[in-house]
Amino acid sequence: MLLFRSEEHVNRWCRARALPRRPLVSLDQRWQLALAWYSNRLTEESRRPGPAEMEEIFERLDLRGPFWRPERKPSGR
Repeated sequence: MLLFRSEEHVNRWCRARALPRRPLVSLDQRWQLALAWYSNRLTEESRRPGPAEMEEIFERLDLRGPFWRPERKPSGR
């Protein structure tokens, strides 16, 4: 996780390293994502969210676009 002062700072950093710019996430969105993702971490039922749950969390936090679409693996049937 990298923290930047502004979008222009992100753009300069990416250009200097010849890296593509990825979607930006605010600190509040990161906090809300952590709360949603790890809400049951200390329970016996703890598990990683499935693709549908991930999509719901991302949508709720206004994290949209191809970067935020979890890859669904085909079932083995």
